[in-house]
Amino acid sequence: MFSHGGLVQLLAKRIYEWARTDHRRYTLGLFAMGNTCSNHLGIPQGKGPNAVGCTDFMMDHTAQGSFFRLYYPCQETEKLDRPDWVPCVEYFNGLADFMKINRSLSERIFNYLFGSFKIPASLDAPFKSNEKCPVVIFSHGLGAFRTLYSAICAELASQGFIVASVEHRDESASATYYLREKTESEKADKTVSITSTSAQDTLIEEWMYYRNLQHGENEFTLRNKQVKQRADECILALDKLMEINSGIPVQNVLKSKFDWTTLENSMDLCRIAAVGHSFGGATVIEALCKDVKFKCGVALDAWMFPLDDEIFPRVKQPIFFINSEKFQWAGNISRMKKLDSAVIQRKMITIRGTVHQSFPDFTFLTGNWIGKLMKLKGEIDSQIAMDLCNQATLAFLQRHLGLHKNFDQWDALIDGQDPNLIQGTNVTVLQSAI
Repeated sequence: MFSHGGLVQLLAKRIYEWARTDHRRYTLGLFAMGNTCSNHLGIPQGKGPNAVGCTDFMMDHTAQGSFFRLYYPCQETEKLDRPDWVPCVEYFNGLADFMKINRSLSERIFNYLFGSFKIPASLDAPFKSNEKCPVVIFSHGLGAFRTLYSAICAELASQGFIVASVEHRDESASATYYLREKTESEKADKTVSITSTSAQDTLIEEWMYYRNLQHGENEFTLRNKQVKQRADECILALDKLMEINSGIPVQNVLKSKFDWTTLENSMDLCRIAAVGHSFGGATVIEALCKDVKFKCGVALDAWMFPLDDEIFPRVKQPIFFINSEKFQWAGNISRMKKLDSAVIQRKMITIRGTVHQSFPDFTFLTGNWIGKLMKLKGEIDSQIAMDLCNQATLAFLQRHLGLHKNFDQWDALIDGQDPNLIQGTNVTVLQSAI
């Protein structure tokens, strides 16, 4: 499944295999020193005119609620309180469990390599925008979680969007959590320390980890069920934002200083899009099919396997496929081409020199040689690739959301008109396969 959308799992396995052998520990140490000392590593800031804030929202403390990281235009603040890129150790533990490796060793390795990195946004900063903001719901890839695409989400927020990056609870995230009621014994036992991010003392965290495919289990059955739940979770996040926008009082069960009432009447709910990577790309298509409030979708290196064939003719919104050069294969592209339409714009470009992991933040957090070795970087500079992805996305969103911005300066990218782009795909697909 690594080639079909797992991103952090591949990294975990390779680093762990290196660490287990004495003659590679020295190399790993050099790599780690390079990560912690280099001035060139870090998630890039948004390039738009707005400062970016972020906060977490958990609607309903149960597993059936919605959980997302919100990125938004914010007021400039003198004190920048930037949240950790990886929110807590349980996310590392989720990766370790999935790979069936020792939690304590995995935690030390990952914390040393990536524990110091921050999200390029101010935590709980006051919302500020001079106009109503279009809305994007973002869906992460297999084995990821809500914070791993902050370069994309922060860029969209800096350009005036409100972005909800959903953390999926279909057991496709490496780890996530909800909140449960304390038992009577837990309430009574004052000696037991229970960590909780809840604003309510009666609730504690209950963690959900990635579920491996069981022996003999049909993969399509599992992934198809998951993609349907993922789409429902995206729709639920959108519904919650619509309530917030309308001024309906909402309760965030997480501890947060952010004033959600400031978002009342802040969103342009006629201009809503879905964006996602890999499994999240398939989630975009499923969500568009389920809810016409999404006016268009952008699928980044989409993994099409989880989708029912029957939904393709039912998707009526414009879709933009932005692919990497090294990940795609004929069968996957042929499924994308089933969405081709003579009347609805369906576009596809490929970014030269990119790999599947050119879209998540990991591509900015590893040195050049180790990043290429672990396929977290392609041959193209990571910043150039990300700029092309973000600019093409913005141009497409302006075109199909009817935005009055200057994103049309990048219209040529939608048609692959750049030396680093391929119009369509680099993969040969036989007509009979479509």
